[in-house]
Amino acid sequence: MLLAAALPLPLLANGVDPSGVWLRDDGNARVRIAPCGGDICATNLWIKDTSGGEEVGDKLVMTLKPEADGTLSGTAFDAKRDRRYGMTLTVKPDGLSTRGCIARVLCKTVNWTPAQ
Repeated sequence: MLLAAALPLPLLANGVDPSGVWLRDDGNARVRIAPCGGDICATNLWIKDTSGGEEVGDKLVMTLKPEADGTLSGTAFDAKRDRRYGMTLTVKPDGLSTRGCIARVLCKTVNWTPAQ
């Protein structure tokens, strides 16, 4: 299910590949991370509780570049909410973590595990 061959070249050159299907640590979401044009998209495949406004098909478009520490950083755009976030994505041996910030003050870190 990995789509490494289609990822933007700078990500592959740094050995960082977030592609795949991931489960959010709160158990509320299943997301596919895959290339979309020159960016990376995280698309909701399943949402347990839609009361917070999240729905299947919602997409976050991330414009990320590799950093020297092995993370990916840049911005993420949520078209549904018309919001842009500062974003850091870290691929770990057992999953990945994302940290999104609005105005560098309101930040949230989410951990993800690979879907089986």
